Amino acid sequence: MLSFSKPFVSVLLCAAAVMASPQAMAGKTLDQIKQRGQVVCGVNTGLAGFSAADSNGNWSGLDVDICKAVAAAVLSDPSKVKYMPLNAQQRFTALQSGEVDVLSRNTTFTLTRDASLGLHQTAVTYYDGQGFMVPVKSKIKSAMQLKNQTVCVQSGTTTEKNLTDFSKANKLNIKPVVFEKLEAANGAYFAGRCVAYTTDASGLASIRNKEAKNPAEHVILADLISKEPLGPMVRRGDDEWLAIVKWVVYGLIEAEEYGVTQANLDNLKTSSEDPVVGRLLGSKEDTGKHLGLDKEWLARALKATGNYGEIFERNVGPQSALALPRGSNKQWNKGGLMYAFPVR
Repeated sequence: MLSFSKPFVSVLLCAAAVMASPQAMAGKTLDQIKQRGQVVCGVNTGLAGFSAADSNGNWSGLDVDICKAVAAAVLSDPSKVKYMPLNAQQRFTALQSGEVDVLSRNTTFTLTRDASLGLHQTAVTYYDGQGFMVPVKSKIKSAMQLKNQTVCVQSGTTTEKNLTDFSKANKLNIKPVVFEKLEAANGAYFAGRCVAYTTDASGLASIRNKEAKNPAEHVILADLISKEPLGPMVRRGDDEWLAIVKWVVYGLIEAEEYGVTQANLDNLKTSSEDPVVGRLLGSKEDTGKHLGLDKEWLARALKATGNYGEIFERNVGPQSALALPRGSNKQWNKGGLMYAFPVR
């Protein structure tokens, strides 16, 4: 029979107790947020439908709603967010350095960004693809007609590299006209310095709606030349915070799947017998303890922003100013790609 010293047995017992504990420890990022009383969220400098401030400094958009949902979950108040507008070049440095707690800024998940920047991708909040916008008067109908043409593009983005790859693969000799700032790229295109403008298709819709004197004079081509899964990112080194941001997003998505809305959640808390709904709202099971939060964490997030479908429709959907179709962002059981890991 093997024998062990008392100190060794004590260590084993302590380790087993920690592993068996249902209550998660709060990570350092969450501790800092609670001490500060704010979630610092990195957002776009101004992309209508995703993150943009009005004349009074009030932020709105799909990416902004993710920030609000996180704040509601961890601080019980969706208004406790400090928005830090960042351009494409600034965004990763701001997250790496700790200037922001989460980057919710129409950012594409890629292998390089996941593996080499010291950052973690969380969950996809918008499935997009890179497209092209051209003036209607150009009579261009396809991206393959851009041979030898100038295309406005923002530097420091996946968009720039995708454009180069697309041009080389199809022997188009496209001439990129590169700008560091989004505003400069917008201005150049609408001033006629480029035959076309390329970025994520959703971004093109936003830019056309906000910047064009007459949006009807510009068309977004049907061609998509890339996959652009967009979502929030966090720093490596704090798995607890990664889990919180990721599961807030999954919770918003799963709530839509199970019909939990901003309007009906209070009633469902007391009336629903569905075990999944009970877990989502904390009425039948406490999932918050696994995240270092209380059982109402997701109910607060949903009360603040609504479920994923409500967030989509309000900010970018067919009834919004952008009028984007749901497309790939439909729920998985309705022909789309939105598939939440189970909240259980």
